[in-house]
Amino acid sequence: MMARKRKRRRLEKVINSPREKEHGTSPKLTKYWLQRYDLFSRYDEGIKMDEEGWYSVTPEEIAVKQAERCRGKVVIDCFSGVGGNTIQFAKVCSSVIAIDIDPVKVEMAINNAMVYGVDDDRVDYVVGDFIHLAPSLKADVLFLSPPWGGPMYNKVESYTLDMLQPKDGYSLFQIAQSITPNIIMFLPRNVDLAQLEELAWLSSPPLTLEIEENCVGGKIKAITAYFSCSEV
Repeated sequence: MMARKRKRRRLEKVINSPREKEHGTSPKLTKYWLQRYDLFSRYDEGIKMDEEGWYSVTPEEIAVKQAERCRGKVVIDCFSGVGGNTIQFAKVCSSVIAIDIDPVKVEMAINNAMVYGVDDDRVDYVVGDFIHLAPSLKADVLFLSPPWGGPMYNKVESYTLDMLQPKDGYSLFQIAQSITPNIIMFLPRNVDLAQLEELAWLSSPPLTLEIEENCVGGKIKAITAYFSCSEV
C-alpha cells in the first residue's frame, strides 16, 4: 500500500511539474513547446502565445531572413498572429502594418514586440480582416502567411493552394496584387510548387519567382516564395 502511495505521489509530481504547467493547454502542443527557443529566442522573457500561435508562428531564424529581404521597405504583415514576423520586420523595415482579425492575438503581438524592444513608432497594429481592408492599403511588400489549416497540413502528400484559409491561395494572391506585385508567401514544405509557378506566369506582367527552402536545425520546416516585378 505504501509503495502505491509513493508511486501516486511521484505521478502527481510529474503531472503538476512547472514544465507541464508552462506549456500546458494541450498535450499536442508539447513538441512545439520543446521548440520554443526556435520560435522566440527570448521566450523566457515574457512571450505570450495562444494555442494556434504555437503551431503557426514563423520560427525566428526564418523570420529574420524574410525580413532582411524587405530592408528599408514598407511591409504589411497580413496575418500577423502573435507577431513573430512583425518583430523582425520592425527591426529592419521603414514601417510595418500588422493585421490580424483576432484582437487577442494582436494584444499578444504587442506584448511580444515589447519583449524584443520594438519601437512602437515602427508598427501599426490593426484588428481587422486583411481581405476587407485590402482596398485601403498601400505598401512596398506584402507578407502572406495565412492559416495552413492546423497541424495536419503535413499529412497530405501535396499541399494545394485551395487548402489555405480563410480564402484559397489564388484569391489571396489576386487581392495582394491589387496592392503591390512584391509578395512574399510563407507556405508548408509540401506545397505544390507548380501552383506557385502558375501564380507567377499568369500574372500580368509575369512576375519573377524565387523559392526558398526554410530550414531550422537542419530540417526543412517550410517554403518561402518571393514574387516580384523586380528583386525584393
